[in-house]
Amino acid sequence: MKSKGKKKAALSLVMMSIVLSLAGCGGGTNGAEAPAPEKTTAATQTEPAKTDEPKPEEPKVAGDLEIQYFVGGYGDGWWKEVIGEFKKNYPDVNIKESAGSQINEQMKPRWIQGNPPDVVYIDGAGSNETQMVLDDQLMDITDWVKDAKNVDGEPLTSNLIAPPQDYSGKNYTIPLVFGSWGTFYDETLFTEKGWDVPKDWDSFLATSEKIKADGVYPYIHTGKYPYYIVGGLLNTGFVSENGDNPQILKDQEAAKEGSFKNDAVANTLKKIVDMRDKGYFDNASFGMSHTDSQMLFLQHKDAMIPNGLWLENEMKKDVPEGFKFGFIPSVMQKPGGKFVAIPYTSNIAIAKKAKNPDAAKAFIEFIFTKQAAVRWAELTGALMNVKADLESSGASDVVKTAMKYFNGSDTIVAPVFKLAADIEQAENDATIALLQGSITPEEWMDRMEKAAAKIRK
Repeated sequence: MKSKGKKKAALSLVMMSIVLSLAGCGGGTNGAEAPAPEKTTAATQTEPAKTDEPKPEEPKVAGDLEIQYFVGGYGDGWWKEVIGEFKKNYPDVNIKESAGSQINEQMKPRWIQGNPPDVVYIDGAGSNETQMVLDDQLMDITDWVKDAKNVDGEPLTSNLIAPPQDYSGKNYTIPLVFGSWGTFYDETLFTEKGWDVPKDWDSFLATSEKIKADGVYPYIHTGKYPYYIVGGLLNTGFVSENGDNPQILKDQEAAKEGSFKNDAVANTLKKIVDMRDKGYFDNASFGMSHTDSQMLFLQHKDAMIPNGLWLENEMKKDVPEGFKFGFIPSVMQKPGGKFVAIPYTSNIAIAKKAKNPDAAKAFIEFIFTKQAAVRWAELTGALMNVKADLESSGASDVVKTAMKYFNGSDTIVAPVFKLAADIEQAENDATIALLQGSITPEEWMDRMEKAAAKIRK
């Protein structure tokens, strides 16, 4: 990767030449004849240009820089690599890595005490971007990000697949990872048994009956982390039942009155209850973590599972020989209806109380490049939120399949959204209760409306 300082200096010279050239074209006369220039003295004409005036220097990138990042399904290989490259380019920066699978919980006391790291990658259990914004923990980067350039001299936002999340006209984060929830199916088992891959709700029900008749559970979910089934099933149903209009998800994000209690939500919950009552769910789901349920899926005990595009990479050490992942964005749509892809992004941000914001910004400019995006795909098998040519990369077949859905006219890609922490928790709890049969769809909606009302106060 190239030196940002040299590139900025070269770019400044080019821009200065353009400005001088435009000035020479007489801009601002509106087509009227320009007045004759006043006579000037020879002394004035020959006055040398003031080239020896000191130019403002860019802030020196140096000092300590702490980066917090969650290590989950994507591993830490990419982080280690880009941090190593950054160190080579900025030798005066001392980087502290605060990372791990439990890092969000471990760092929480420091955020509360006002002693956060400089950069935070917001991903994994225990993290919630919307809540961090509400708690005023993140830096307002609205003005900076619209002019920022990466180390290749490209506008940082011009290459993004998903733009920075908008919070009432303000930006606090930049999406680093782009992916989609959906339903994974055991393609090897489907082929062996001759099951049809669902294309809509009716074919999903028909296939599930065949799967059940063959002694296999059609569907398993990650009971301890209900947001998997919310992302992979419920949210797709909300959009389909809302006339393919994803605005319902943004309304829920904004905690609007009635956004959790309407016909679209009611019809979706009825479908979930239908699955439950037909015995399609593996009841072992309720006590399982995500990896436990994924292991049963890999062992051909369950035919389908809701998950994100990280699944294949997360389980790569446990995938049995001959197993093949299949992916469909949604199964809730009516016959002939469009698929619905619920995207997720895992975002990166600078703490409002960062001790070294200059180094933090330099790091973000360093990692948002096409080269880094290709390495992300090769090292994680997933998509970084940067437009890059992945055909020759090591991205997985699942990711490439997902990209075909995203680019196809038969798929609606919903906008990125994130519920506030309290609403998300209420939705998780209510969904598990619904799946266990302890509440009705009406009670599910009432719970959610109450949770949203608390946020509005």
